[in-house]
Formats: sequence, C-alpha cells, structure tokens
Amino acid sequence: MTLQSHDPEEPAEFDKYALMYESMLAASVSASGEPPEYFAAYKHKLIERMLEPNEARPVLDFGCGMGNLTTQLVKSFPVVHAYDPSRESVKLAKKRAPAATFFSAPEALPENHYSLAVIANVLHHVPVEDRAAILRGVVSKLAPGGRLVIFEHNPRNPLTRRAVSICPFDENAVLLYPREVRRLLVDAQLSNVGLDYVVFFPHALAFARPLEHGLRWLPIGAQVCAWGFRR
Repeated sequence: MTLQSHDPEEPAEFDKYALMYESMLAASVSASGEPPEYFAAYKHKLIERMLEPNEARPVLDFGCGMGNLTTQLVKSFPVVHAYDPSRESVKLAKKRAPAATFFSAPEALPENHYSLAVIANVLHHVPVEDRAAILRGVVSKLAPGGRLVIFEHNPRNPLTRRAVSICPFDENAVLLYPREVRRLLVDAQLSNVGLDYVVFFPHALAFARPLEHGLRWLPIGAQVCAWGFRR
C-alpha cells in the first residue's frame, strides 16, 4: 500500500505551528532540564549505533517536521532524505539542514531505496486507524534488509504524559503503548522486531546517563525505540 498524499491546496495540521514549534516544544520538555536539541542528538546517537555513519545508501527521516533530527543525521550520513506534509515546516527544515533532500509528497519518495527509515515521534499524531497503512507505505520505501526505526513517547512515564498534556500541538495526540508500537512493526511484516526503553534521566541526574543502555529493558523510560527489518 502506498502512502496517502496530502492535498497541496490544503494546509497541513502543523503549518500553523511551524513558527512557534520550537518554543512550544522547549516549554513542554522544560521539566527535563534539556532543550529540544538534546533529544534529537540522543536519537541520532542511537541511530549511529545501528548503522555505520558512512553508509552510502540514503536514510529517510519520515515526518521530519522542522528538521530537528534531520540536522543531526546530515552530520554523519552522506545522503539524507526527509519528508513532511507541512509545507511551512519543510521550508524551515531546508534552511536548517540544506544538505538534506526534502520531499512534500510521499509518492515522490523512491521505492525499495533506503537502508534506514526513521519515524520519530510522529505516529501519535496519526489517527489510530491510519497507522498500519502509514507503516506499510514507509516499509515499501526500504531496500530489502533495510531497517525501520520508530521513536515514540512512552505513556507509562508520568513526565512524558505531562509534557504531552501541556503542549499545544499535542492537543489531538493519542499516545501509543509499547505493545502497540511492536504490533505495528510485526503487522507490517518486518523481521527481528525489537524494542528498547530510552531517555531515563533528566539533566539534574545527567551523571547517571551512562547507565541508560543497561536499563533499556525497564518500561519507565520516557520514550521507546523500536525497530524491524524489511524481509
């Protein structure tokens, strides 16, 4: 199944938040003591562990928004593609990550092409009934053996729930429990599906962050990182 295309004549949901997105995100995560850039860099480090940074095949940041993660990916991967239906967000992302190639129409993304596709904190904005189709569409963009990685908020973490509750652009968000994230990957016919819990310690406890890798089994991390491979 292909990805649903956004009508270019209609503004995307996040167009109205584009100019205020960064400040609203910073306010929502303020309890962590970290700026939004910290969380993008955190994801980038996890991705680097999965792939060799000099991997020649392009990587895809699906639902890139203003490019917080895209700006990190271009630091270590030579070819980065990014997609988002919000034209206003993409305009800003292009300025922040000019080395990346941006797409505003999902059908323009090449099929069977990517060694890695990342969907970072996007699915909780997608209607529940559309999530499986979105994943199947993204999987079709992966080369055989390519990896799909999903980052999502963990609703079991009370600080995460608070951050979502006070963030204006999360007003309509429906959080995914880890079991749903895993099930979506399995239902998309991916192999070797796995899931880790990540982001445990706020800035005040930064000295304990070297322990986080060993805590990835503990279901109270602020986010989850899940993955699977295209057969």
